[in-house]
Order: sequence, then structure tokens, then C-alpha cells
Amino acid sequence: MPAEWIDKDTHHKIVKLSAGLPGNSLSFYFHNNPFIGNEMIFYNNSKQAADDVTDMKREEVKSNNVNDKQIYSIDLTTLKTRRLTSRLSPMGGEVVCQKTQTVFYQVKDSVFSLNIKTGKEQLVFVFPEGFKSSVSTVNANGTLLAGAWATDAEKEILKNNPAKSSFFNLIYDAHLPKTLFTIDIKTGKLNKIFTDSAWLNHLQFSTTDPELLSFCHEGPWHKVDRIWHINVNTKKIVQVHHRTIDMEIWGHEWFGASGKTMWFDLQQPKGQTFFVGGYDVATGKEIKYNLPRNDWSVHYNSNSTETLFAGDGGDPGAVAKAPDGQWINLFTPNGDKFNTEKLVNMKHHQYKLEPNVHFSPDDKWIIFRANFEGESNVYAVEVKASK
Repeated sequence: MPAEWIDKDTHHKIVKLSAGLPGNSLSFYFHNNPFIGNEMIFYNNSKQAADDVTDMKREEVKSNNVNDKQIYSIDLTTLKTRRLTSRLSPMGGEVVCQKTQTVFYQVKDSVFSLNIKTGKEQLVFVFPEGFKSSVSTVNANGTLLAGAWATDAEKEILKNNPAKSSFFNLIYDAHLPKTLFTIDIKTGKLNKIFTDSAWLNHLQFSTTDPELLSFCHEGPWHKVDRIWHINVNTKKIVQVHHRTIDMEIWGHEWFGASGKTMWFDLQQPKGQTFFVGGYDVATGKEIKYNLPRNDWSVHYNSNSTETLFAGDGGDPGAVAKAPDGQWINLFTPNGDKFNTEKLVNMKHHQYKLEPNVHFSPDDKWIIFRANFEGESNVYAVEVKASK
């Protein structure tokens, strides 16, 4: 495909943001903020084969960076990219702080910070023996990192069962202890804040409240009470949403830009009736928007004012079993339902790689990743249709 084109089915313009970079490029997971001002942070594996790409989070650990996985940024106005790191060892992490203009990443047991304006790079923390883990999120004012420590037994399950279809139920059924922790970015102090035998996962700090951390009970969604909030200082824990019917599921949660609402995929029951739910963080009051089966998405996201939503669709093998669900969609709330506009035809995309939609900072574009050209690239589709 060219660097930009008009989708013939939707009449929306698509731009390949990672054009010109070799190998595979991947944007961040849907609830991980990739933006600092008008720059977007992303990864590129310049030497990785296209069929090796599924997700940034589960790369095989090697002694050297054979795929040359590095962090890049792109100016969304000029579309100029620049390489931010030159690490010889494999790296991971999708942690960006808008306020401090800092990218955090991890090499083996060491966490580093990189200020994208000054170029200053420094060591933040080294995980001690007996508590090897990784960081997942940074709080709104850039003072704390957070993660979830797993036992060696859980790591062994993952090592021996690398496919999600294999390890997912095994880890859930094992009920191994897991510990949430924070790291003070300035002092390097490690603070263990909560331990449970549930599989704690999907960590994300509030977009506005530096003390509020969201986490989930991972596992088969119909068996878990998925979403939880914890105040990292008081340790107070609150469950987000409660099951109302048998086989109800909710998850793939994210904080809206205002920090006032946590949004999530809601199915009542699983695979039958589909909603995007919203939980008021202050009051616990909930709202929900209905959408048809073909418009269900693996992940959703919201714009800066939480008045528009986007979804990345899903193939027929996903939970919705949608016969025509492979689209990037734009959703506009209308009463208690969503009105849908199709933006990108994803029929040639292999959903083993999750598209993971993000609204651009100016809300004019929706950014996603796709492999419909063979290799993985980062794209943006214009919200406004072309004439």
C-alpha cells in the first residue's frame, strides 16, 4: 500500500505512520498512553520476521537484541520519526508519562527513564534477588511506577506454555500469590501494597489521580470479578461493577481522559448482548451503551472529552462470533446505544495481533496497528470522512 490512501469501503483516509521503517512496528496496548504532546511513542523491530509478531509483551528473552527492538517517536504533525534508544539487550515496557515527558522501559532487571526532550537517560531501579518483576504503569504526576510480582511457579507455567490458550486457565487454576507494588521514581523505594491468591493483572494508574491504581482479577471472565481499584497510600480497595446475571462478563477496562469514569467491555450475558459500560469513580454510578454483535470490539477507547469512542473489531473466532466484525469503528453515544461509523476495513488483518485503538491528542485521528500488508505497521485513520 502507499503511504496514505482512502479506504474504498468507508471513504476515510488512512496514513501509514511507520512508513519507511524496516521490519515490524507496533503501537502501544490500548490503555497505555503513548503520547507526549503531539509525539507518539512506539516500538520497531527492524529485523523481526512478520510472522513472529503477535504482541510486544511476550517476546522470547534472548541474551542480545537480535531483532533490534528499539523505541521510536513520531511527530504527528510532520510525520517525522526519530529513534530514541540504541539498546544491545532486549527491552520491554509501554510506560509513558505525559507530565514529565518521560518514557520508562526495562532491560532485564533494570528500569530506565528517558526524557524525550532533553535526551537524558538514567537508571531508575534494579529489581532485587527474590523479587524479580517488571513495571506496567506510571502515575499521573510521574512520581510512582507500579507492577505485579509473580512467583517462580507462575513464570514456569508461562515458560512451558507460551500460547495464551495454554497458560490462561493453568495460571488461573493455580491460585498462586501475586503482589502489587510501587516504586518511588525519585528515591527508588519499593513498596509492596497488596498480595492476593488471585491472578492480578492489567495494571493502570488513573489518568488524573496519582494515588488511584486499577488492577484486575485475570482468568476466564465469567469466573472472576474482574475490575478493582486500590488507593496506593491508604490501601483501600473497591470492586468496580458487580455481576447481575449468570455468565455476565466485563473487562478490557480503561480510564477516560478526565479520570472520572472507568470504561469497560460489558456482556450480559457473555457472547449475547454487548455494551460499553462506564463506572463513575467517585459515586459508583454506572451507565452503559448497547451495540450490535458486528460492532463489538476486542478493545475500545475514548477521545479526550469522552464523547466519542472507537473499537478495533474482532474476527469470527472471538467471543462475539461476529460474521462481519473486522472493522475499526467510530461510536457516537445516542441515548442508551452507540451509533456506529465504519472507518477501516480490517478483513485482511490477522487478529492474532490486536489492533489496539488510540485517539490522537487532537481527536482527529484514530491510531491502530495492523498486519494486512504482511508485516506489522502503525496506521492512523482520519475520523472525518474524505469527500
